[in-house]
Amino acid sequence: MRTFVTGASGFIGSAVVPELISAGHRVLALARSEASATALAAAGAEVHRGDLNDLQSLRAGAAESEGVVHLGFIHDFANFAASLHTDRLAIEAMGETLAGSNRPFVIASGALGLRPGQVLTEDVPFDGAPHPRLANAVAALAFKDRGVRVSAVRLSPTVHGKGDHGFVRRLADVAREKRLSAYIGDGSNRWNAVHRLDAARLFRLALENAPPGAILHGIAEGVVPGRTIAEIIGRKLGVPVASVAPEAAAAHFGWIAGFFAMDQPASSTLTQQRMGWKPTHPSLGEDLEAGYYTE
Repeated sequence: MRTFVTGASGFIGSAVVPELISAGHRVLALARSEASATALAAAGAEVHRGDLNDLQSLRAGAAESEGVVHLGFIHDFANFAASLHTDRLAIEAMGETLAGSNRPFVIASGALGLRPGQVLTEDVPFDGAPHPRLANAVAALAFKDRGVRVSAVRLSPTVHGKGDHGFVRRLADVAREKRLSAYIGDGSNRWNAVHRLDAARLFRLALENAPPGAILHGIAEGVVPGRTIAEIIGRKLGVPVASVAPEAAAAHFGWIAGFFAMDQPASSTLTQQRMGWKPTHPSLGEDLEAGYYTE
């Protein structure tokens, strides 16, 4: 299957592209820069020049392909509303191009912020989601009623592996700066995580087999206590581990405090049963022990 992939040179996309190619798919990869184009060509992909703001290039990429995997997102938190608007227009442009074709359209979304304090399952819809980016998933899934085999992969807030510069990297940086690896309160709040290679396999399976309107969970570990993350970081950095009171968390952690304080357990049992997906790559704890976040 010739598959158009946005975000193909990113942390997750650079795992999805070889996963698709190794399974016999051809990849048409969106590339904004010459460096990305060179890297994608070296990985075996066909290069399609353009970016998420270039709706004509997105429509052309979708039209020239037998399926689409949308991973791209502009992570400009200084102008997040504009990033959300760009994402919405990109989804609509590609979805409208695929309308009536029954071709697959797989989008990346997130699990963070949905039903905190409760185990999040695939049966929980996006409707009413508190995070504005999740509203774009609702717009994407609506294309199932317009003849598109659309599905959404809800990813863990931590998609880990060597090269991850997300939430856990920031926690390690704070611990290094403060000379203290902290957790919030008693540290019992639950995080969830998935290895980037396991996530890549799920995107391939979704492209190949997900039914229209499917919500899938790219979640390998549904319960990772915040205290466990802090303890491993502390041990690897050789700094003390201690609790920070909830009211002092913002001063200690900065912008990440609100996220790290969340209690967000989740499950991928239904995804594993329905899609034949089984995570096999290292856990978050194993990647922390390997030093990827503290080296």
